Amino acid sequence: MQRVLSSNAAPFATNMRSSVSQMRPWDVFINHRGVDTKQTIASLLYDRLIQLNLRPFLDKKSMEPGDKLVQSIGSAIRSCKVGVALFSPRYSESFFCLQELALMVEANKKVIPIFFDVKPSDVRVMGCAGCPPKDLLRIRRALEEASYTVGVTFDSSSGNWSDLVKTTADIILKSLKEEENKETYIRQRVLHSVL
Repeated sequence: MQRVLSSNAAPFATNMRSSVSQMRPWDVFINHRGVDTKQTIASLLYDRLIQLNLRPFLDKKSMEPGDKLVQSIGSAIRSCKVGVALFSPRYSESFFCLQELALMVEANKKVIPIFFDVKPSDVRVMGCAGCPPKDLLRIRRALEEASYTVGVTFDSSSGNWSDLVKTTADIILKSLKEEENKETYIRQRVLHSVL
């Protein structure tokens, strides 16, 4: 009987952990094209941010079976403090990547672009199969804003991976501190206006 109870309790504990972890806001949302970056920079950056005791959101590592994809990603973007856009050769082919970027920009998140094997001028959408015109306009605006934002460029054939991960993590830490300072300032202003 004990064996049956303990085997039933384990999945419940896992589900509780999942629900509780989703209540806390994410620090960083990692926007990426899986086929280009999931096994490389996206995972390396995620692991480094975990080592720094941050809460990064990376779809494959942050979601569990049963989570609703669009709802979980939307919630993570709204709750994160900083977004990282890993632009790669096939990034613009993914409607999901482009939608996530547009959501980050529309939510006024600080977006740190990483140009991975692409130049900032390469980041654009020529067309989007099945994409409604209103979404295409949102996406083009978000891509334009991101391509005119100072970011990190990296050539995977000759670049130092360790330096890329360290530099990106340092930029994220600095950005999180800036966002925290902004939030504190806004809270103080609101408090003073109420008094």
